[in-house]
Amino acid sequence: MPTTKRRLNLALPPDLDIVIGKLAKRDNVPQATKAIYLLALALELEEDIVLDALASERDNKGVKFISHDKAWA
Repeated sequence: MPTTKRRLNLALPPDLDIVIGKLAKRDNVPQATKAIYLLALALELEEDIVLDALASERDNKGVKFISHDKAWA
């Protein structure tokens, strides 16, 4: 039966293969499930880094702050 999920073939270095295998065994999940979870977690961390950089760029002394209600009005 065809799947609606896109497939991505990756060649893992031996050390990553071992670590993902051990983590998957520990959590009693398939290796692919563990790899997907870790990839999603890494993408969230990347997003946080970008948003932090944006916030740091906007954080200046002497700026005028507005209330939440005014900002979204």
